[in-house]
Amino acid sequence: MPTPRISIVVPCFNEGRRLRTDAFRQFLPTFAADFIFVDDGSTDNTCDVIENLRRAYQDRIFLLKMPRNLGKAEAVRGGINCAFQQGAEYVGFWDADLSTPLESIPRFAAVLAERPALDMVFGSRVQLLGRNVKRRPLRHYLGRVFATAVSVALGMPIYDTQCGAKLFRVRPQTPCLTAEPFRSRWVFDVELIARYIRQVGSPHAAAAGIYEYPLETWEDVGGSKIKPLDFFIAFRDVWLIYWKYLRGIAR
Repeated sequence: MPTPRISIVVPCFNEGRRLRTDAFRQFLPTFAADFIFVDDGSTDNTCDVIENLRRAYQDRIFLLKMPRNLGKAEAVRGGINCAFQQGAEYVGFWDADLSTPLESIPRFAAVLAERPALDMVFGSRVQLLGRNVKRRPLRHYLGRVFATAVSVALGMPIYDTQCGAKLFRVRPQTPCLTAEPFRSRWVFDVELIARYIRQVGSPHAAAAGIYEYPLETWEDVGGSKIKPLDFFIAFRDVWLIYWKYLRGIAR
């Protein structure tokens, strides 16, 4: 079987100090994936750091510059649409802090290759014995409360919508999911799933197309740009997402 073309979007805003270019340099020779770094109006040296990496891998590293800081949702959307234009067959996005190691990308791709009916593979931060998943207790428990609310809104028993590691199979209808700007800046992952539910017709059909992959390793990297107020904004956004996309859809 030919290897599908894989493009991974990495949204960046003032990541000059945190971007682990050494990890990308170690990973790139081991696996055939391209990376689209999206600079979301950074005011530090993020672009210079990416350009230094790009010079070593000009055919595998791409830099997309947003006109100004538009937020992570639009950075990811812009990068994904760029990947569609480049002809990628699997498209994903990955947090720049590499809280999910790059080595998980081949595992996600293997799941899609082995299960042709799947459309999406999501990283899931499940704290199981034998796994190295480290989360701060407060964020973990707040995350479980939020995940429960999201499950109710979406009508499916999804465990973790907010892990910043996701990979999608590109089908003819896939670009429709990111054709329009997201309503939410922070919980666009939930909005993307809601669009997918509306596209396939029901939460049950959507659940059959999504695989949650329990990560072997995940670590809560410091320097997150999420503030306490964003947690409450996220609940509001989930309600607005439900009202816009899912109200009236049979469960």
